[in-house]
Amino acid sequence: MDVRELSVPGCVEIAPAVHADPRGLFLEWFRADRLAVVLGRPFTVAQANHSISRRGTLRGVHYALVPPGQAKYVYCPRGAVLDVVVDLRLGSPTYGVSDSARLDDVDRRAVYIPEGVGHAFMALEDDSALTYLCSTAYDPSRERAVHPLDPVLDLPWPEDIEHVLSDRDRAAPGLEQAAAAVMLPTWESCQVRYALDRLPTGEPG
Repeated sequence: MDVRELSVPGCVEIAPAVHADPRGLFLEWFRADRLAVVLGRPFTVAQANHSISRRGTLRGVHYALVPPGQAKYVYCPRGAVLDVVVDLRLGSPTYGVSDSARLDDVDRRAVYIPEGVGHAFMALEDDSALTYLCSTAYDPSRERAVHPLDPVLDLPWPEDIEHVLSDRDRAAPGLEQAAAAVMLPTWESCQVRYALDRLPTGEPG
C-alpha cells in the first residue's frame, strides 16, 4: 500500500494495491499490521459504521472527547466523497489546519484519523457509501461537533453543490466558540493518549 501523510499530524491517506482481472477486482482495504507499522501504534477496531448519503450531504465536523477519544479509519466502497480532517487539538502546532482527500470507488483510498482530530465529509455523488472503523464504541455523552461551514475553518467544500446538513451539525458551534467553551481536546491530552499504546521501537506490530 502507498501512504501519504496529510497536513494534520497523525492523519494519513492509504492507497491499497488493487488487483483487477476479467472477473472484477480484489483489494485489502484495511490491514491492521501494516497500519500499525505506519502509525507506530496499533489501531483496535471496537465498532464499524456504514453510512449512505445523497449528493451534497455534509456530515461533521465530528470528534470525541479525549480521553479516550475515537480514532477512525474511513473507506468509500461506493460513490465518491470529499473527506476532510481538521486539527482541533488545542496547543497543536497545526491547530485549526485542515486537509482533504477524495475517497471513491475508483482509486479506493482510505484515511486514518487519530483521536482528537475532527472528521467531516461531503457526498459528491448520490448513494455514496462510507464505512468507518472506530477505535472505541459510540458514546453520545462524549461526542462533539464543530460547524462544518465555520468561516474560520474555511473548509474546501465544493460551492456548486447544495449543502445538506443535519439539525445537529447546523447548530454546532464554530471553532472559536468551541474553544472558548472548553469543548476541544488538548494537544497534551492527545499525546498522552497516543503514548498509551505506542509500539516499542523496532516492534513490527
